[in-house]
Amino acid sequence: MAFMDKISGWQTKVFVWIGLPAIAAIGLMLGGTDLVPTWQAKGGGGTAGTFTAVDEECSRRNCEWHGDFVATEGGARRTDVLLYDAPDGLTEGATAPARDTGARKGVFSTTGGSTWLVVTGMTVAGVLAAVAWVVIIVRMVRRRREESSGEVFSYTPGQG
Repeated sequence: MAFMDKISGWQTKVFVWIGLPAIAAIGLMLGGTDLVPTWQAKGGGGTAGTFTAVDEECSRRNCEWHGDFVATEGGARRTDVLLYDAPDGLTEGATAPARDTGARKGVFSTTGGSTWLVVTGMTVAGVLAAVAWVVIIVRMVRRRREESSGEVFSYTPGQG
């Protein structure tokens, strides 16, 4: 692997030893925990119910609705949850159809959205970063063992 021979600059070392593990940890912790629930919601699974908007929290890039979820059948209730993929025009006190698939922080709007894509992307990035990091470590250890043992293989043409 040509990349392995180029792990000498400080920027590359920082990326390999800090960046890749950080990407792996963030991707797997944030994405991996909600991967199954987001795909279940995308496929229409989970418990159907109603989300009631209580509070809108906005940052620079987006706004999120927090509120309460009540299941249609059985009356299961979750309070202070996030509504993923909230429909446009939702206002305080308004309701929206939603599905509870067991996501840590919230429920999913039945109108659909891109949360499943974001969570899947984060999880894939985390897995790829973890695999790349392990491969780099294994190759470095292997190369150092070969260098320290002094094994040098040579081939001279004409010898059997």
